[in-house]
Amino acid sequence: MKGDIGVIGLAVMGQNLILNMNDNGFRVVAFNRTVSKVDDFLKGAAQNTNIMGAYSLPELVQKLDKPRKIMLMVRAGSIVDEMIEQLVPLLDKGDVIIDGGNTHYADTNRRCALLAQKGIYFIGAGISGGEEGARHGPSIMPSGHQEAWALVKPIFQAIAARTPQGESCCEWVGADGAGHFVKMVHNGIEYGDMQLIGEAYHFMKDGLGMNEREMHQVFDSWRNTELNSYLIDITSKILTYLDQDGEPLLQKIVDRAGQKGTGKWTSINALDLGVPLTLISEAVFARSVSSFKEERVANEERFQHRIETISGSREEWLEALRQGLLAAKVISYAQGFMLMQEASKQFNWQLNCGNIALLWRAGCIIRSVFLTNIRDAYQKQPNLTWLGEDEYFYKLLQNALPSWRKVLAKAIEIGLPMPCMTSALTFLDAYTCAQLPANLLQAQRDYFGAHTYERVDAPRGQMFHTNWTGTGGDVSSSSYQV
Repeated sequence: MKGDIGVIGLAVMGQNLILNMNDNGFRVVAFNRTVSKVDDFLKGAAQNTNIMGAYSLPELVQKLDKPRKIMLMVRAGSIVDEMIEQLVPLLDKGDVIIDGGNTHYADTNRRCALLAQKGIYFIGAGISGGEEGARHGPSIMPSGHQEAWALVKPIFQAIAARTPQGESCCEWVGADGAGHFVKMVHNGIEYGDMQLIGEAYHFMKDGLGMNEREMHQVFDSWRNTELNSYLIDITSKILTYLDQDGEPLLQKIVDRAGQKGTGKWTSINALDLGVPLTLISEAVFARSVSSFKEERVANEERFQHRIETISGSREEWLEALRQGLLAAKVISYAQGFMLMQEASKQFNWQLNCGNIALLWRAGCIIRSVFLTNIRDAYQKQPNLTWLGEDEYFYKLLQNALPSWRKVLAKAIEIGLPMPCMTSALTFLDAYTCAQLPANLLQAQRDYFGAHTYERVDAPRGQMFHTNWTGTGGDVSSSSYQV
């Protein structure tokens, strides 16, 4: 009997996806460039299963039913192109190659076009959930050649996570690299979410003087509110994890954060598309600031920077912090959906934002209970410009505003950095402000560069230039919008 699907790459994600597929009744053929890992896998985690091994690409292809489906679970980048180049001569028209890595969407666009010329289908599948999700049910975001969707849908939807209502967290996203773009935005929101939770932790620890056990109790209680999410849950558990000496392990971890680039990609694409992704970009920069550990230690002493302890009712401050965190998280998701909507317009992807919210409802890192509310918002208004137009999120943001401002004012007063929560509020204040100082910016640009401006008493799009100094002349520069 031949295999239903082949998987190339036996790192943690690849192995766990294979085991997940096997559990759901699919025959998988496993291959790894270092072939000794195939034997290790078959004798280890895959022992007593229906998983088959292959020790070369021709053997892998030969062991698969037609049309063949081969999933690449390898590091994003040139290695994907190398594997595709080696596979193509072995495949027939109508076979499918799937890239399940953390690939940049532009590479998926390119590979879709290349393989279409050869009659081979290509799918770029964003996968989220880490090793646990891969093993027991991830969120899967597939896109590419839609003709291939029917061939892989039974496998993908069987292994994907399911919402509490039983809905699959895997659905077709769109053409070309749309799935990897959506996964990229997911990771950007993840950056923002983690930083926001870190800022709340910092406020409790240094502002309110709370210990790990006390903070655990707060995060644990927040799981019973609108903040309930995977990241809140694991934060609660991290706070009570003890090292071998019985002390909290968190205290011993260096405060220098790493990153793999997907948050940066999200910010760069937001700049390219003209979307104000301020919170996620701030989260990327927060990690950059954290990397300057030695400099931060030296400058704390140089500036005699000390975070003052907050006085007053701890319970009242914690509730204000909860509301501020909730509102800022909503802004993080709102900006992410704004970016996906703009990309959908630019690339003609026709993304369904309600479906995307559903894909993230379970299995993925940013799964959160209010994703159901996001799905509902886009089902009611598919062309929703941003989440604040939905009644549920409008009321949530309005109700949280006083507490949100109170927390951030206090943080600034005592010298406690909360860049992402501040960025979220600043975005809301700007996005709900009818008159911004951009008129002065336009006047400055026209003064020094003759870049022109629009007038409030003239039709939109009609451009003007003023000879501000009387010596600059009347010739204007070309106009452009960003």
